[in-house]
Amino acid sequence: MVADTMQAVEISAPGAAGMLRLCERPTPQAGPGELLIRVSASGVNRPDVLQRMGKYSPPTGVSDIPGLEVAGVVVAGDKAAMEKNRISLGDRVCALVAGGGYAQYCVAPVGQCLPVPKGLSDIEAASLPETTFTVWSNVFDRARLLAGESLLVHGGSSGIGVTAIQMAKALGATVLVTVGSAQKAEACLALGADHAIHYREQDFVTEVQRLTAGEGVDVVLDMVAGSYVARNVRCLAEDGRSVIIAVQGGVHAEVDAGLVLRRRLTITGSTLRPRSVAFKADIARQLQSVVWPLYESHVIRPVIHQVFPAGCAADAHALMESNQHIGKLVLAWQPQP
Repeated sequence: MVADTMQAVEISAPGAAGMLRLCERPTPQAGPGELLIRVSASGVNRPDVLQRMGKYSPPTGVSDIPGLEVAGVVVAGDKAAMEKNRISLGDRVCALVAGGGYAQYCVAPVGQCLPVPKGLSDIEAASLPETTFTVWSNVFDRARLLAGESLLVHGGSSGIGVTAIQMAKALGATVLVTVGSAQKAEACLALGADHAIHYREQDFVTEVQRLTAGEGVDVVLDMVAGSYVARNVRCLAEDGRSVIIAVQGGVHAEVDAGLVLRRRLTITGSTLRPRSVAFKADIARQLQSVVWPLYESHVIRPVIHQVFPAGCAADAHALMESNQHIGKLVLAWQPQP
């Protein structure tokens, strides 16, 4: 049985982390092409923080409850869509959603749901969708990173960063990262990064050129933008690609267009949240085929810094804003009948 109401974490007003609070909401209903998940755990991501601050509104028609990834058990849904995707009631799944993830029940498009990788807990599975979808879409689809090429990841110890390191290494790339502390550098190297550049003490452009014997890297994954855009251009090899996925350093940049021309460079970017279900479902199929077996064989693993009770979501956001974590933060929900 599914209760008519549920607990959720809502944004009481735009502002600081303390604006997050537990509330009671009607349990959502699965519509055509959707299923309903009884949530065990919800991943915490930087876009959730921006939404709470009033800087990143959910797409039209999407729940105002924050949260972009969940894991739990399927309790209801569109039978035809579930059958087509080989999902049954009672299955353990994790899902990428456009909102509504900080809740005891969450509706998700069937195509954006994946089985919990064998051997992983729901806590671990909840940490996967947002980062794996993002890294696959941007590093491998958009930037076309190939085995034998090199990747520079800014923010190597972030949730995106630890995922990008492991996926790129598992698929045959050399990985360089920038980090803000010796502890974070050590963690990234332990996950497989070939080189960690302490950006507070070293100029990352100079270090990239030194470490690549002046050749530069093939791909840059940039979560900073702003002044980093021009510096990334100087890090790229001929025919290199820089992909922007966040603008923590600002939206304005000046670029040496002559260098872009001479080295045949590509500067691109994307946001995943507003993309179509069909687009995200295609990513899900690729992840299940290529990346999920790597989790099941322990070639790559979830990296979780801390798990918080759902009622302590404000503490999770405060930690994320401090930038002291390595890997993912997750909210855990009490088991529901």
